[in-house]
Amino acid sequence: MFEVKTKEISLGNKKLSFETGRIARQADGSVMVRYGDAQILCTAVGAKQAKPGTDFFPLSVHYIEKMYAAGRIPGGYIKRETKPSESEVLTSRLIDRPIRPLFPAGYYNEVQIVCTVMSSDGESDLCIAAMAGASAALSISGMPFAGPVACSRVGYIDGEYILNPTPEQQEKSSLDLVVAGTKEGVLMVESEADELSEEIMLGAVEFGKKAYLPIIDMIEKLAKEVGKEAWAVEDNSKAKEELLKDCKALCEKDLKAAYALQDKQERTQAIKDIKAKTTDAILEKNPDTNSVLLAGALKGMEADILRLDILKSKKRIDGRGLSDVRKIIPEVGVLTRAHGSALFTRGETQAMVAITLGTAQDEQTVDSLFGESKQRFMLNYNFPPYSVGECGRLGAPGRREIGHGKLAMRALNAMLPTREEFGYSIRAVSEITESNGSSSMATVCGTSLALMDCGVPMKKPVAGIAMGLIKEKEDFAVLTDILGDEDYLGDMDFKVAGTNEGVTALQMDIKITSINHDIMTQALAQAKDARIYILGEMNKVIKTSRSELNDNAPKMTTIKIPKDKIREVIGAGGKVIRDICEKSGAKVDIDESGTITIAAIDQNSLNIAYDMIDAITAEPEIGKIYDGKVMKTADFGAFVAFMGPREGLVHISELNNERVAKVIDVVKEGDVVKVKVIGMDGNKVRLSMKACLETEVKSA
Repeated sequence: MFEVKTKEISLGNKKLSFETGRIARQADGSVMVRYGDAQILCTAVGAKQAKPGTDFFPLSVHYIEKMYAAGRIPGGYIKRETKPSESEVLTSRLIDRPIRPLFPAGYYNEVQIVCTVMSSDGESDLCIAAMAGASAALSISGMPFAGPVACSRVGYIDGEYILNPTPEQQEKSSLDLVVAGTKEGVLMVESEADELSEEIMLGAVEFGKKAYLPIIDMIEKLAKEVGKEAWAVEDNSKAKEELLKDCKALCEKDLKAAYALQDKQERTQAIKDIKAKTTDAILEKNPDTNSVLLAGALKGMEADILRLDILKSKKRIDGRGLSDVRKIIPEVGVLTRAHGSALFTRGETQAMVAITLGTAQDEQTVDSLFGESKQRFMLNYNFPPYSVGECGRLGAPGRREIGHGKLAMRALNAMLPTREEFGYSIRAVSEITESNGSSSMATVCGTSLALMDCGVPMKKPVAGIAMGLIKEKEDFAVLTDILGDEDYLGDMDFKVAGTNEGVTALQMDIKITSINHDIMTQALAQAKDARIYILGEMNKVIKTSRSELNDNAPKMTTIKIPKDKIREVIGAGGKVIRDICEKSGAKVDIDESGTITIAAIDQNSLNIAYDMIDAITAEPEIGKIYDGKVMKTADFGAFVAFMGPREGLVHISELNNERVAKVIDVVKEGDVVKVKVIGMDGNKVRLSMKACLETEVKSA
């Protein structure tokens, strides 16, 4: 019944294997990947025909982590997996990016890839396995996929590259880099680094490329044995050529003039009008013209005009040279009530960034296959439609917004203070108020400025830049600080962030089959020059973090108490700590080590909470007088609470200088009295009201 085929290789110190023919046989391509003890089912399904009117490639990738893979039941009320987590979204994007350019231009059939994690050992890299499985499923499906593609993760510890590091090794590594590509070259890079040089980053890419080649070989062998017959793809090349000729005759001159306009909105509107006029003219002449092919022909003409002009003149749409950066305008302190803020403008791209400080209670809880963890630094990137002069959907962030926010967060992570150095949780929100290319890198620059404006003790400022590429055969041009049109019609989106000492994040996506080492080297060199220039412009506004926190920021302090005192501060059912918070207005966090963090909106609130905790945790001093409250009376004396909830006994003989017949003749429950500590027996404290009276007499 089953015609099972398997392939296996050694990858590092683990086995990577593919199995097909047993599970999900109705999918066009289905592969069960096993890497160590991790198992991922990867499927690929494609539509045989494009939906009418579709003028884009509807590829969707879904990476799904099932909680049963780690022997866990999902948290929350529903007790089942619901919307994808941020981690799942990012992994889905990571798989999508190197696969997308390997389908032919003009291929508009829907393709869906689903990678379902069914078992996880907590050690094996699920991303690497899922990418390999998705590529294998496509390669055996018969779809027009110009793969295989594979990827590897690279760490860097003590001057050596580490292939697919374990979670423990990643903690020690100064680099987390994922590189994906084909045999011909690299298609995608995603990385976070701790100020590493361009040379080390390039070396990591080359190391990772060599490491993933055996995976590609295995996929090719599997495809030869079980691959389905290649799908027939409609050849529209002749029709496209004819339409391109018609378009050039009607509007090439006007389009060239439109692309000479340097203002984005003016240029965009002019191009839109020209294309609409040309479309109407061609459809009027021949109503049966395929509108999708016509739109493709117009885009092809646009690309030719922009690309060939750049290669020939070495000048850009806006008149800049290949390595020129647009005008930089950095500002800080622009929002009156934010804890820190900045407005970063680069040409027609602008990011407004606000910083909010909080406590450990405000940290993001991340639930994954491996349990819950806390995220102290959060960066949210928002891209409203008005930023490009359009109407559009507003709501929950999309995959692009999540990805851009994560990239900016990675760029800044290495320069943030440790939890011990700075106890606050940090939330940065970047509102893209204008966009014409590289808004994620504007977010990096704006967030760095806003953090320093807030007073967060950054190690160094961070800046980012987006690089582009125009490549025709052997001729190429690397572009610094790309515009939206240069990104849309170009061959590469290469984002580099870092300090004046090294790279902290790098992201590269290629729209052609691959690029070589020389192009990457030149792109990194130009990016470094641009980064240093931008940092210089940012330093004109603020060079280092402010010495004090913004007045609007919460006040915070910490107290270290013995572990055996934690129970006293919390109280039965949390009664004591709730009372402290209610009376002071402060937030109080206690960890298992006995470290108490107090945060409040002002110093007075902070002091009240501090004094209340200090009163509870401090040891009573013999001979010292305290304010107390009578909690209970008995025949032999009164129990008085002092130093918070701590209680001691005032024996009947210590109530007054004169003989007392009944305790209630002197005190009753609720009375506020002064007591002096006269002795201690373990946790039992002996108090005296009489001694306080004697002290007052002596003072008089």
